[in-house]
Amino acid sequence: MTTDLTVGTFTPSFLIEIARHDGRFAAAGLNVVERLVSSSPQQFQSLADGDYDVVFTNPDNVIAYQFLSDNPLGRSLDLRVFAGIDRGLGLGLFRGAHVGPEQRAGRLGVDVATSGFAFVAYEILSRHGFDLAKMSVESLGATPRRADALIEGTCDFTVLNAGNDERAAARGCVRVDSVVSIGPYLGSVLTALRTADLERVSAQNRFREVLADTITSVLSGFRDDDVLAALQPLLGLDDRGARQHLRCIKDPTTGLVPGGTVDAAAISTLVALRQRHRPSEELGAVLASLESVVDADVLR
Repeated sequence: MTTDLTVGTFTPSFLIEIARHDGRFAAAGLNVVERLVSSSPQQFQSLADGDYDVVFTNPDNVIAYQFLSDNPLGRSLDLRVFAGIDRGLGLGLFRGAHVGPEQRAGRLGVDVATSGFAFVAYEILSRHGFDLAKMSVESLGATPRRADALIEGTCDFTVLNAGNDERAAARGCVRVDSVVSIGPYLGSVLTALRTADLERVSAQNRFREVLADTITSVLSGFRDDDVLAALQPLLGLDDRGARQHLRCIKDPTTGLVPGGTVDAAAISTLVALRQRHRPSEELGAVLASLESVVDADVLR
């Protein structure tokens, strides 16, 4: 029997594309349908409504929707994190081609001003001498949309990754700094609503296993041509951009996470960023409660 699994992603996943091409999902009894999300609130509303079975999301969003009462939905969800996927895939703050290196104010494009990559932007801006009070923060939605806005000049700064950074760089946009300068980081994790439905959990676990095997094959190096063939049409990259992104994918500081582990040190970075830029007493429960959210077999 084949189980349908709808997956919500911000940027098209080359891992899903390669696994589907290999026939791995079919062999695992899965029919995987990928849906692109418009924003993190939409992603988690759709997850709560049952429109998505699994999401690729930034773990800061998990913190927001699991632990914090002031999240954009205004309610907490019972979430399950069951794999780490990547360490940011080139995540960093970029300025538009129209912005000079001396500029220290302007329009910052974010997904949501109070979660996710926005805190990376605030931290990098602060470290580079920007006055956040002089920044105009605009919610522009998912990363591909923000890349388009930066290229078109409708925002001055934004955080990009996952090939969107290479697409913007090819149009003259410039990296200000990388998330690597902040500390250990996880860019995306596999997340689902917690459920007692054992068939649903089994399908999620099979999906994780397929992705873990695909990650192992990508990191081994023998799939380079397959990855490049997937990246160019999927993300709109030229040959140079695809090769640059491939190097990022295989870099242990920025790329894929072998074994799908979720390290507590990376979650600590996320909590620290939130405490600096949006303090909350509720954050005190996050690190103490990780085992209630993250599967024990992937938590490190």
